[in-house]
Amino acid sequence: MSPARTAPDLTVGVIGGSGLYEMEGLEDIRWVKVRTPFGDPSDAYCTGRFGDRRVIFLPRHGRGHRLTPSELNYRANIYGMKKLGAQALVSISAVGSMKGDIHPLDLVVPDQFYDHTKRRVSSFFGEGIVAHVGMAHPVCAGVADALAQAGRDVGGRVHRGGTYICIEGPHFSTKGESEIYRRWGVSIIGMTNMPEAKLAREAELCYATLALVTDYDVWHEEHDAVSVEAVVANLMKNVATAKEVLRRVISRIPAACGQGCPDALRSAVITHPKAFPPKVRKRLDFLLGKYFPAARRGARRG
Repeated sequence: MSPARTAPDLTVGVIGGSGLYEMEGLEDIRWVKVRTPFGDPSDAYCTGRFGDRRVIFLPRHGRGHRLTPSELNYRANIYGMKKLGAQALVSISAVGSMKGDIHPLDLVVPDQFYDHTKRRVSSFFGEGIVAHVGMAHPVCAGVADALAQAGRDVGGRVHRGGTYICIEGPHFSTKGESEIYRRWGVSIIGMTNMPEAKLAREAELCYATLALVTDYDVWHEEHDAVSVEAVVANLMKNVATAKEVLRRVISRIPAACGQGCPDALRSAVITHPKAFPPKVRKRLDFLLGKYFPAARRGARRG
């Protein structure tokens, strides 16, 4: 069972999307490089305190925006957050709108994802240890509700709920693709929240996204096709909003999760512990140690 958490003790991770490469308002700042068995994260992590809570910030694309969505090491990014002690994770993401009532500069807090990526590693597991983690409800409702309310408090036009389709990128959609995605009923389109959300669930983090709408993708007949110039212009406006939302939401994220995120792996591992390959067992000890104590002992010996 996960240890009880009091509100001040909760450590909140923040992954900054396009345009958000630092988090304002942090005190006792320290940049920390994390080594992971899955390679290097996007950048060093900025740790600090915001009020009475510890915060860990990672610029998803690296400072200076050096990495495409397909080049991101999602496993290393989430592993680093977990290793540094994050319990809840807020993902900030720039997106396009796929619905007429979701306008540029609106804020969306989706509750579902559709993974339309093609070449990303989406799990910590494999190579001898199999786990099937439930993803029916991929967003932690407590974190999502806190984000939505913080967005309203700063005067944002907030949409709570909807489906985020994640495409491979880095190209924007063709018009044909955009029209097909619209027929699928998705709300917003982006390039980074998958497999981020899947890995956050495997790492037992309470995860939610604040999606910042920059454009209408390419489907809207009354608006120009998405361009880098238009995206960047709205991106800068959205970044200012995101910073205000983050200032308000850090202290509001509930310490207790009623959705089971902190215990997502409890019944997910199918492989018998005696069949765990020692090297893989050691690599996954940060996830499995509390359920399979032998994995922790093996990690210390190895």
